[in-house]
Amino acid sequence: MRTIQFLTILRRELAAQFLRWRGAWIYPLALGPLFVISMHALHDRSPCRLDEESAILAGIFQYFYLRVAIFFACAAVFSRLFRGEMADRTLHYSLLAPLRRELLVAAKFAGGLVAMLAVFGVAVAACFYVMFGHFPDGRAFLAEGAAMAQFSNYLGVTALAVLGYGTIFLLVGLVFKNPILPTLLVLALESWSGILPATLQHLTVTYYLKPLVPVEAPVEGISAIFTVVVDPPAPWLSVVGLVLLAAAGLVYASRRVRRLEIEYTTD
Repeated sequence: MRTIQFLTILRRELAAQFLRWRGAWIYPLALGPLFVISMHALHDRSPCRLDEESAILAGIFQYFYLRVAIFFACAAVFSRLFRGEMADRTLHYSLLAPLRRELLVAAKFAGGLVAMLAVFGVAVAACFYVMFGHFPDGRAFLAEGAAMAQFSNYLGVTALAVLGYGTIFLLVGLVFKNPILPTLLVLALESWSGILPATLQHLTVTYYLKPLVPVEAPVEGISAIFTVVVDPPAPWLSVVGLVLLAAAGLVYASRRVRRLEIEYTTD
């Protein structure tokens, strides 16, 4: 019975995420780098070096996908899992249904997770293969086992980024009526994590993702001057830490939803 309820809510959430017009901007956000890389592959006639192309892809992934695209997409999707239904005055239908509220939280979170993983997983995979598939050394690299390991790392970090940011913004949507200011605070912490004191860096998702990226993006310019070097966590600790964050976040969200009372006139 609970499995059927979970799958029903999951299917409804996936349909809402993929068909909701308000979220259509996520697709060009996710696929924008693919367009840039495709133009680079079509029009760049100069000899391409494997290390240079790897550095470009690493920069796109770390500075655009992790810090901008995935961040804002998760902020929009996960903060609205409950807050959006409150605004649309439809949440009471789910709360009045004969199902455990913990199940409701888990299913809605899983729906957002699967939707974001599908969008950004496809986008990152396409960028990876187009970046290395347009020149001879890149195609030779794709035929090696190292390419699959690097590709798997990119997808794994993408999944953990969605998991970490999704958990944070699920809680933001439940705790705050207006998520804009908390989102800006989280954005500031994540965007400037490299220049923050070590204690604050430990509170960011970016800190736990950096040791897992397969290729380190170069830090240049003014950012390199102010960067605070902090010993990175072990890769296994990064994975465990983000999984524990998600578990703790879901437990807290379930308890909060269990006590949730809908008052549309004041919310």
